Amino acid sequence: MTNLIAGLTATTLYLGGLVYYIFKLRSSIEFNLSRLQVITALALLAHLVATIYFLLAPGGLDLSLLKIFVLIALAINLIVFASGLTKIQHTLYLVLFPISAGTLLMATVVPSSSPILILSTNMQAHILFSILAYSLLSIAALQALFIGLLDWQLKRKRRNLLMRTLPPLETMELVLFNVILVGQFFLTLSLLSGLAFYDFFATTLLPKAILSCLAWLFNAILLYGRYYRGWRGRIAIRLTWAGFSSLLIAYVGTKFVFEYVVTG
Repeated sequence: MTNLIAGLTATTLYLGGLVYYIFKLRSSIEFNLSRLQVITALALLAHLVATIYFLLAPGGLDLSLLKIFVLIALAINLIVFASGLTKIQHTLYLVLFPISAGTLLMATVVPSSSPILILSTNMQAHILFSILAYSLLSIAALQALFIGLLDWQLKRKRRNLLMRTLPPLETMELVLFNVILVGQFFLTLSLLSGLAFYDFFATTLLPKAILSCLAWLFNAILLYGRYYRGWRGRIAIRLTWAGFSSLLIAYVGTKFVFEYVVTG
């Protein structure tokens, strides 16, 4: 019952925050940032409570796909909320709030189809590194999306709601590469811990391992190109999304197949 109440409360607060943000953007009324931050903080608190009750199960952890999505959404929102990058932060909320609300709602109403797991300390560390890497690179992918939209608007000399909301392009690109750099660090730790503690290239994990390594390679190429060749713009956006897509398929694709196709 607690997870139901917390999940629905967080969903309502996220949707309320989204409506408030959009309304303020479209009106001429001065934007009260502190009010949005309070709504977000309350939503995160309810999200945290819901996540704890979703994951903790008698005898172990429930790491089904939807429950992991709830955890990742929480990690992403916490990172964005704590970043202090006000204008970029609030723009990301336009995407993060509805995704978080939808994820929480589905996890609340859809029963789990994954066995309860008891994890070693090494496995917990590996999962933590993986979630941090995925969360940061998800933020980078969203940031790259907004950079592409802003670049498209600038080239057409348009001045609209999006242009007024976003910070300068150079600032957004600087944040993008900093986020990717930190995300790549945690992805490296995730891969190394997977190699050190588990049979990372076992038959069942091979697709995930290959795609995760491919994501690491895309990010490494992008960071090299940025710091040694000055890459930016479209090539940065494409490589960011190539790395994120590989990581998305590595986890979500393989877990979906094993959880809903193979065992279903």
